[in-house]
Amino acid sequence: MSRFRTRSIALLSLGHVCVDVYQGAVAALVPFFVSERAYSYAAASGIVLAASLLSSVVQPLFGVLTDRRPMPWLLPLGALTGGAGVALSGVGGSYPLTLAAVAVSGIGVAAYHPEAARAARAAAGGSNTAMGWFSLGGNVGFALAPPLVAAVVATGGLSASPLLVVPAVAGAALCAAAVRSPGSRAATGHTAAATGVDDWPSFVRLSGAIVCRSVVFIGLGAFISVYVRQRTGGGEAAGTAALFVLYAGGALGTLAGGRLADRFGRLTVVRRSYALTVLAVAGVLLVPGPAVYLFVALTSAGLYVPFALHITLGQDFLPRRPGTASGVTLGLAVSAGGLAAPALGALADGTSLRIALVPLIALPALGRLLLAGMREPTSAVEQPPGHRPRPRRRRRTASA
Repeated sequence: MSRFRTRSIALLSLGHVCVDVYQGAVAALVPFFVSERAYSYAAASGIVLAASLLSSVVQPLFGVLTDRRPMPWLLPLGALTGGAGVALSGVGGSYPLTLAAVAVSGIGVAAYHPEAARAARAAAGGSNTAMGWFSLGGNVGFALAPPLVAAVVATGGLSASPLLVVPAVAGAALCAAAVRSPGSRAATGHTAAATGVDDWPSFVRLSGAIVCRSVVFIGLGAFISVYVRQRTGGGEAAGTAALFVLYAGGALGTLAGGRLADRFGRLTVVRRSYALTVLAVAGVLLVPGPAVYLFVALTSAGLYVPFALHITLGQDFLPRRPGTASGVTLGLAVSAGGLAAPALGALADGTSLRIALVPLIALPALGRLLLAGMREPTSAVEQPPGHRPRPRRRRRTASA
């Protein structure tokens, strides 16, 4: 990889850190909304839904737009908008205004991701490891959110939330530098034509598996802090530590996913990760004592190892629509888990939090079933503008 492309990936990864702080920050704020404003589980999970719903619906639309023409200015604008929404979420005590603020943050995150993923894949030159570094940036942002929110809100209360805008300002500066970088200008200077045929059935099945992963990830992200505090008898520090482990395990998991995929193949690694997640979530809910932290870490690995692979698989299943593929795999499918959060909260209010989380054991198994029998797609190869690829001919196979 050239020096310019390496610099572009580094800048895009650091910008991704700053933007995805705000995806993790919404879940990290839930315990403080519960304790400071006495929100019920259902009301608190509604805040997670507000951030996830708009992001899940709007992000594919941004993906379609970026397939038509590059929009690199969405990177710094999305970073600032995502940060502004979270920063305003703690101002005042109005529940509707809180919902509106986190919804604005969700729109900013949605605007950022499709164009960022498209630019990163182009700068990476098809390397799974390079895309792993870009995805790692987002996972590091998730991991930094709980301690950042705790440091700001635990000391100054929810009224101190405007201080949370600082990463957004840094992220906007990094994104602007990435857009001006020679490697990024080459990646965003035109809409490249890619060889291959869009495989919609495989893409839909992949998206369904990502939805299953998303429900587990967002459900645990919203409630693991409160659950571990109940389970261990610890205070806010015990809950924040569990959320940090859930997010921080993604740093190693994402990098490991890229390297394992280069050795064993993407779909093999993704399938095994889903199987691991089934056992790990069961351990979180069924194994007593401090061992819960070990199973939270294993759950994090199972959820994060396939994260970057989802993106590249989606782009290779839809080689002619990389922005759309990124918008769905990073947006619609990932954020769809937020739709289940209110149902989990309502079930927890009616029974117990532990019982409400039990269905999360079955979802990775369903995702694994959706991935069964799928074939590894060919990596999308970008061509200069004006190049028209020849349609592929399907090979005839003898029926058994």
